[in-house]
Amino acid sequence: MRELGLLRDAAVVCRGGTIAWVGSMASLKVVDDLPEYDASGKVVLPGFVDSHTHMMFAGDRSGEFAQRASGTSYQEIAAGGGGILHTVRHVRQATKKELKRSTAHYLSEMLRQGTTTAEIKSGYGLDTATELRMLEGINELAREEVSSVVATFIGAHAVPPEFAGRQADYVRLVVEEMLPLVAQRGLASFCDVFCEQGYFSVEESRRILQAALHLGLRAKLHAEELSPGRGAELAAELGAVSCDHLEQIDQRGIAALAACEVVATLLPGVSFFLNHGYAPARTLIDRGVAVAIATDFNPGSCMAFSMPLMMTIACTQMQMTPEEALTAATINGAAALGCASERGSIEVGKAADLIVCDIPDYRHLAYHFGANHVVRTIKDGTLLEF
Repeated sequence: MRELGLLRDAAVVCRGGTIAWVGSMASLKVVDDLPEYDASGKVVLPGFVDSHTHMMFAGDRSGEFAQRASGTSYQEIAAGGGGILHTVRHVRQATKKELKRSTAHYLSEMLRQGTTTAEIKSGYGLDTATELRMLEGINELAREEVSSVVATFIGAHAVPPEFAGRQADYVRLVVEEMLPLVAQRGLASFCDVFCEQGYFSVEESRRILQAALHLGLRAKLHAEELSPGRGAELAAELGAVSCDHLEQIDQRGIAALAACEVVATLLPGVSFFLNHGYAPARTLIDRGVAVAIATDFNPGSCMAFSMPLMMTIACTQMQMTPEEALTAATINGAAALGCASERGSIEVGKAADLIVCDIPDYRHLAYHFGANHVVRTIKDGTLLEF
């Protein structure tokens, strides 16, 4: 993760939306039929890949932010009817058009800050109609927006209030009704589950994800965020593409991830925003686990979508080097979405997703925080205008 393949005085040729050539300026042959962009004195990087977001939402949870500032915990707010269920109430009342409008705005702003590929989860509907409406909106945005968008179904994000005391019935609804419809309509690439005490047990998560795998969806997990459990081991058992959060992962979980190819997606902004402990990035990396970082952009636990900010937090609070943080925000993020062969690095044959940063050195992305250093974004070979 520290080997960036850095090139100085370099050039990139993009043709037909893909990278056709990469090398030194000295060996570049003149390409008369292509427009040129002069990035002299700047740093060119792959576009960021944000592999974990909940950016399709409605409503406002700034009141919860104020409560936490006054000492109320995230769990206490959730127990009082806030948290995920607060957003669910607002999303159920929103139209697909309203949800798409706000999400499209976030995608546009993320492009300005260098994120060219983003995952978007459902999970704020928690009934069949609203979950499908969210996923339909996400898929429409994937076709309509410049950004590359990956859809993930997470009907098992929480148990809705109408199923209080009947969790088994809700799991049955997810498995027997929601998942078949999602798969039949081709609305998601992944199925995710919040495998956590107070949400869904390991056994319930296994049942849901095995059903998803049988239907052709790939598996992801939220695990070990609030308490240690066996979620990471379940991710390894099922061959999940990624296991996300991991703030409370123990040695058994680390060993399980180290023995497989599951990407550990860490979410520095959540720990920062909620004042929780951080995932053991240094231990995971030293054990050979592929680590990605993502924003988890959502209204309750991380109201931020800046990948460079996540890199800063990873470096200052999680003992990651700037090189590791950059790898985690690009090629490893792509691996967490199953698209590392197409995106996440500047290589011939990959999508021409590039960002131009007005900084003297790539390390300034994490070092000089609080500013947007991206001056141009190139998406699929097109120089975007904002």
